[in-house]
Formats: sequence, structure tokens, C-alpha cells
Amino acid sequence: MDRHKTLLQLAQQLSAATAASDWAALAAINTLLCASLPALAAQGEWTPAERAALAALRDVHVAAVAKVDSATVETGQHLNDMTHNREGWLAYALDSDNAATGT
Repeated sequence: MDRHKTLLQLAQQLSAATAASDWAALAAINTLLCASLPALAAQGEWTPAERAALAALRDVHVAAVAKVDSATVETGQHLNDMTHNREGWLAYALDSDNAATGT
């Protein structure tokens, strides 16, 4: 197995999934990383090119984690806003139902 090529491919896949906010793909790639990296490391010493590819993969992974963390905070804020505005949403829904029926 060409470790350098594998690391670069993993970094590219991770970068693409991060850019697309493809949470399912990010989870799958993360699982693949957990399985692949120990097997790659068991093949022996890393060459300088492999170390560079591994460092690039780590940088992409850090960026992916930051994007997931940001999306988690954003989703939490949205849910919090929805919770605080629940009565307004319900009143709007009831008013919309009344308007549709003419009551």
C-alpha cells in the first residue's frame, strides 16, 4: 500500500466533505481514519514525504473538527432560539390554521 498516496487521498476526501458540510461523509471518513492510520503506522518508519502528507491530513482534520464544532454551536443556538420562541411559533401556526378555515 502506498502510504503517501493513501494519506493524500484521505486528506482530499476529508477536505471535500468538510467544504460540502457533508456530515455523513465526515463521519465515514473519520471512521476510516481511525481504522487506517494504525495500519499505516504499523508499516514502519515514515518517509519525509509521508510525514508531510500526514501533517497535511492532520491540518485538514483540525479544520474539519473546527467546522463541526461551529455547526454544533450554530445548531444549538438555533434550537435555543426555537425553544424561546415556541409560543410565538404556536400562535403563528394557530393563526394560520384559523385564516385557512376562515374562523
